[in-house]
Amino acid sequence: MKIALAQINPTIGDFALNTDKIMAAAETAKGLSCDLIVFSELVISGYPPRDLLEKGEFIEANLMHLQRLINSVKGIGVICGFVDRNPGKEGNPLYNSAVLFDNGKILHQAHKRLLPTYDVFDERRYFEPGTEYSAFLYKGWRIGLSICEDIWNDKAFFSRRLYPVDPAERMIKEGANLLINIAASPYHVGKREFKWDMLRDIAKKYKVPLIYVNQVGGNDSVLFDGISLAFDSEARMAARARDFEEDTVVFDTHGQKGDLHLVSRTDTESLLNALIMGTRDYVRKCGFSKAVVGVSGGIDSALTACIAVRALGKENVTAIFMPSQYTHKENFEDTQELAANLGIKLFQLPIEGIFNNFLQELSPLFKDVATEVTGQNIQARIRQIILMALSNKFGYLLFSTGNKSELAVGYCTLYGDMGGGLAVISDVPKTMVYRIAHLINKKKEVIPERIIQKSPSAELKPGQLDNDDLPPYEVLDDILKAYIEDNKAAEEIIGMGFEPSIVKDIVRRVDRNEYKRHQAPPGLKVTTKSFSYGRRYPIAQRYLPIPA
Repeated sequence: MKIALAQINPTIGDFALNTDKIMAAAETAKGLSCDLIVFSELVISGYPPRDLLEKGEFIEANLMHLQRLINSVKGIGVICGFVDRNPGKEGNPLYNSAVLFDNGKILHQAHKRLLPTYDVFDERRYFEPGTEYSAFLYKGWRIGLSICEDIWNDKAFFSRRLYPVDPAERMIKEGANLLINIAASPYHVGKREFKWDMLRDIAKKYKVPLIYVNQVGGNDSVLFDGISLAFDSEARMAARARDFEEDTVVFDTHGQKGDLHLVSRTDTESLLNALIMGTRDYVRKCGFSKAVVGVSGGIDSALTACIAVRALGKENVTAIFMPSQYTHKENFEDTQELAANLGIKLFQLPIEGIFNNFLQELSPLFKDVATEVTGQNIQARIRQIILMALSNKFGYLLFSTGNKSELAVGYCTLYGDMGGGLAVISDVPKTMVYRIAHLINKKKEVIPERIIQKSPSAELKPGQLDNDDLPPYEVLDDILKAYIEDNKAAEEIIGMGFEPSIVKDIVRRVDRNEYKRHQAPPGLKVTTKSFSYGRRYPIAQRYLPIPA
């Protein structure tokens, strides 16, 4: 049996677009003499639909388009994900389902058994877990069909399992000799190899071929890298689709061989490609086509501009440089060089006059605040007003340029540099910002070398540098990863060899600035724990984990 693994990029709720893509891919697979084509989890609706699942008309549209597919696609079997209703009188009203249909008939249906509720997942909120584990016969193979989380519970692979049952094991016991898993497995740095090892172990353990088809594309903060895979019965990777783009590969069960397409070679390359894809999809799926970026001569805004150009094209990106009396002359030159290298329009709009007018108008209330935090924040908010005016006037989506390190400790201005429609690098630590910049410059200098080499500065007062207020970013990022992503307590982090006073200060800053992050624009999730809706901390709380 020749099986096509089709990873497409669905748009949540665009049922017509999604089903058109499914039908087009099915026609392509028929042209390759495939017997079966497999799509990803909830591909008809797009994943994750979140509270759209509470709308009856959304569920009905999804079912109507499934029927359209069943009626339209002929000459090839199709496995795809959709939302089904639960006809029972108890439990949640919906199932996260997969279906196999062929020539107008539904041959098999499976409901997702394991429903994740961690990080960005909240499936138990909407779905009822399935209870069937049967294998079904199709073209000489007994197929065990599962959905994403259903294969993430092997007791030999995970030291701590989240669920009492292993659907893959149960289906093998029911006679399955081919495992097919359809997924919408979110991306984060470092996950790829872990997932490959897990899938390989399953194929090796049961000595059966395993097919895994993953969603690709960005939906809000959540990114999906694709890399759909097939492993043969000897646990060798036999087919692999590309990462971060739509792709179809074929796996032939007769010779257990398939297409092996190239993917990103390193974590840094993978991360850059994820950010480009996520930015492009967020802009496109929100109905925009152009973006505006405030550039400062610093590394963060330079990287954001580079990502914007690669995602949208240079003709669709506008850069705005807003110098003040504190802006170093090098930054005038560096922003011009960056814009020239990228081929984008650059406009210079000084804010010194506006800032002085602000201070004058506020002088009855207070004076001598130009270089204090109040004055620094006024400058950041002036820049935000200018950028949002351009966004309103020309329909540009404003990209904010802050990185994860700054957002974590509150080294950013609410209603200032935090403003915008998308926080492109808000889950990228500062040290990783530099690694990505070096990768971008690997073949030729795009980001001026002086931008990479200069000491980071907000330039909101004379001679200001980030390390006046923060520890070196190499230290800061290691502490933040331990605290935010690894959930280590302050005392544990101190035990790793960090200066106690620095650790306690950083942890306090992270906790104290939760209110800022709740008001930040959506960002693209690329680490195990971002500041998106996968992290749920209260703002008003008095838990004090650090000794005074």
